[in-house]
Parts: sequence; C-alpha cells; structure tokens
Amino acid sequence: MFKLPAVVLLLLSSALQPMSVDTISGDSITGEVVRLVQFPSHLVESRNIDIWLPPGYAAAAAAGTRYPVLYMHDGQNLYDPETSLSSHVDWGIDETLTRMIGDGDVPPVIVVGIWSRTGYQRFLEYMPKKAITPDTLDLLARQFGELTGEFDRKPTIEHFLSDHYLKFLVYELKHYIDNNYATLSDQKNTMIMGSSMGGLISAYAISEYPEVFAAAGCVSTHFSAGDGAIIAWLAQNLPDPGGHRIYFDYGTETLDRDYDLYQRRMDTVMLEAGYTQGVNWVTRKFQGHAHSEIDWRKRVHIPLEFLLSVK
Repeated sequence: MFKLPAVVLLLLSSALQPMSVDTISGDSITGEVVRLVQFPSHLVESRNIDIWLPPGYAAAAAAGTRYPVLYMHDGQNLYDPETSLSSHVDWGIDETLTRMIGDGDVPPVIVVGIWSRTGYQRFLEYMPKKAITPDTLDLLARQFGELTGEFDRKPTIEHFLSDHYLKFLVYELKHYIDNNYATLSDQKNTMIMGSSMGGLISAYAISEYPEVFAAAGCVSTHFSAGDGAIIAWLAQNLPDPGGHRIYFDYGTETLDRDYDLYQRRMDTVMLEAGYTQGVNWVTRKFQGHAHSEIDWRKRVHIPLEFLLSVK
C-alpha cells in the first residue's frame, strides 16, 4: 500500500478549511446536520460535506463523550430529498439512525456524507484505479457511455482519480473531522459505505487502507463495471479478516438484476480469503429491490447494524 511521507501528510492536512460551516434544517431532516461548504482539497475538486450528529451530541461531547464515525459517499443523497436529484428520495440515514440509536440497536455515531461529483467525474473518482487493466479500459468506457450517453469520453487509466479521492478522504477530510469533532479516530471505530460505484470505492478503501477502516458497506455494488474487474483485484488485496467486516447486498430489478453472478464470484473470493458469512462478512439479496435510494432506504438499517457492531 502507498504511504505518503510525514511531511507530505502535514502539507496535505494543513490549512484546509471549508468556505463556511452551516447548519442544515428542514422538515425532511431529523436531528442536526452540519454542512462544510466547498471543503477544499489539494487532491480532488472541492465539495460539500454533510455531517450528521447523533442526538445529544453537543452536551455529550462537552462532557467528554467521543463517537465512532461512518464515512458515506454520495453525501447529497443521505438526508434530504431536495439534494437527492436522481430519485428525489434520500437514504433516510438521519431518521433511521435516530430510531436505531433510541432503540439501542447501534451506538451513537457521526456520519460524514461526502458529496460526489456528477456523471463522468463521479465515475473517475469511484472506479478503483488499481483494478483497471488495458483490457478492461475500453469496456469501462463503453459501459459508462451506455449509462450516461457521454460516448465522446474516452479515459485513459491516468484519468482515474480514485486513488486521489481516497487520499483526500484519509489524509485531508478525516484529519479535519478528527480535529473538529468528538470522534473515536482509531481503526476500530471508523467505517465506510456507499452504493453502486460507491460500493466499489468502499471495498477499495478498506483494502487500500485496512489500518484506517474496520468495516465497509457495499450496497448494490456495481461489480459489472469492467466485467467484474475489481473482483480479481480484491482476490489479491482484501484486508485480513481478523480485524475487518464487509457487507454486500443487491436487489433483483433494474441495474441490480445483473449483479447476481458477479456477487457469487465475490462471495467465493470472500470465502477463499478466510471470511465467514454472518460473522465478519454478510451478503444479502433483496427480491424486488431496484437500484435506487427508494429501495436502499428500505433496508439501510441492515448494513448499519452490521457495520456499527463495534466489538
């Protein structure tokens, strides 16, 4: 795994401040959501970061309580339907966690929602670069063109930004979060989750940075990108099952109907790597669920409970 020199880490994490810090409110938002407006980076384009704080955070933090942190991709889709532009339905992370914390199903947690770029840029940031080969590059370009209609885009491997995106998350954003919020910053209390291409980058993140992330949630993982290119890479790079947990799921409708064979291949990789279904790895199939926040919202409590079962 690539390690940046200490002096570079200091430069990356220094002087990075959002343009402003706003509290986001509205009838559709449960609890407190703080927005870091256009959080800057030396590595990727600036973007909004939406942070959900658990009930009673301010008083508890002032008294010394510290919280695990879940980092989630496509942060604009997590809490507010007004910013979830593809489906106009959000994941309901705020409502779901408020209920689960109140019921004692999971511990209180901070959720850091990282807004994604759109279209082509999202594809370049979320497709795991080290899994791409010259043989899969043309296929990826065709697949992306079919999904978006942007057939004039022909990326080279050097165009892919997933390694930069993960360095931004680990060395810049996490540094800021740990220094400005009451976090438990150790590996055991740091998780990551996303859907579709966000599932790919989550699996990539826990494999590239196993000392940073203890658990990864991969919802409706778009394994068909590059005809399962990341599966072969993960077979050689999954983290030690002794200290990590990984969740996969998929539906049976729209894009998800193509995932079954890929997920079976991935399940074989998990078994061969020493993971145990139901212990440190879960794969779930949801009959009738489509590739949309509408259905991810219905089942998000399942990966949340698995990811947040800190031992």
